[in-house]
Amino acid sequence: MRCGYPDCAAYAQAIAVGEAAINRCPPGGAEGVARLSALTGKPPMPLDAACGQETVRSVAFIDESACIGCTLCLKVCPTDAIVGTNKRMHTVIEAHCTGCELCLPACPVDCIQLENASGTATGWNAWSQAQAEAARERYARHQRRRAAPSVTLTPAPTAAQPRATVLTPVSPSSAQARQAAIAAAMERAREKRRGTAG
Repeated sequence: MRCGYPDCAAYAQAIAVGEAAINRCPPGGAEGVARLSALTGKPPMPLDAACGQETVRSVAFIDESACIGCTLCLKVCPTDAIVGTNKRMHTVIEAHCTGCELCLPACPVDCIQLENASGTATGWNAWSQAQAEAARERYARHQRRRAAPSVTLTPAPTAAQPRATVLTPVSPSSAQARQAAIAAAMERAREKRRGTAG
């Protein structure tokens, strides 16, 4: 996140314990800083330029013709606004996208762009209370889903094996193997694009 913390809750906790200034949230803009000032009793201050500037609210769009289906953007989206499956085109559910930009660096083929979703409204004014609450609920569901243990189904039993389905936790080595396979696929895609561009 632009504030330097993994999510809004972590940033709020850092403010509460005095570890972070109240001016590190570009999406909240000047109004967000003013509200944090009133809430915490700390003096108002300008938005920290190192965190970015107050801008319009954006949403992500995927160039579906360039998407390689790597699923990396799905994993980083904090509101599960991106849908797709391995080796298939992905797309963004615009109503659920918060414009957090976490998907941009995750995309190995740069097929995600941000587009203005709030016209001229910036910062705090670019969001309605309903949008903020919906985003917060989707984020909470995403966090609960990520905290649940990962499992994989074992192959179908042979005649010599019992017929019960066994759920097996995903091991770190299999996760590393998947990451290596994704990295190899991304490199192949980059090579293909270089060949096309040349």
